[in-house]
Amino acid sequence: MSDSRPVWRVLFVCMGNICRSPTAEGMLRKRLQDEGIGDDVEVDSCGTGAWHIGQAPDPRAIRAASERGVDLSGLRGRQLTREDFAQFDEILVMDTDNLDHVLALRPEDSRARVSRLLHYANQPETDVPDPYFGGEAGFLHVLDQLELAVEGLTASLRQRVGGA
Repeated sequence: MSDSRPVWRVLFVCMGNICRSPTAEGMLRKRLQDEGIGDDVEVDSCGTGAWHIGQAPDPRAIRAASERGVDLSGLRGRQLTREDFAQFDEILVMDTDNLDHVLALRPEDSRARVSRLLHYANQPETDVPDPYFGGEAGFLHVLDQLELAVEGLTASLRQRVGGA
């Protein structure tokens, strides 16, 4: 179905945009490319805070994702803007705090769907924990959670963009 414009636009949101949301972005991009629908879906990530604008993802996130064949090294942090609500069809947050922040910033006329990412793993009330202050095991746990959600999200996107 590929033409010059993506059919659907997805934005992942966490707090600083250096751990969870760029990992989800990288995982979804890879999965969509593997499925042959990468050009039909625009994928991005951002944070609710401004601490890491322009920075690469946390080295632990890069390392953990790399072990599963996902390259995050080219991604850079940015902060959520009001314009994102017009640009993206779906905004997927990692936890309750970020959900509250996103909903507070969301313009009344926004068409973007806002929900927790783990909705796609049949865990709509579950948070993806922030691994930033923990060790390597926290990053691996996040990857396990994100893999399940990305699998469900990919199936949903396949239907939306007309893939097989």
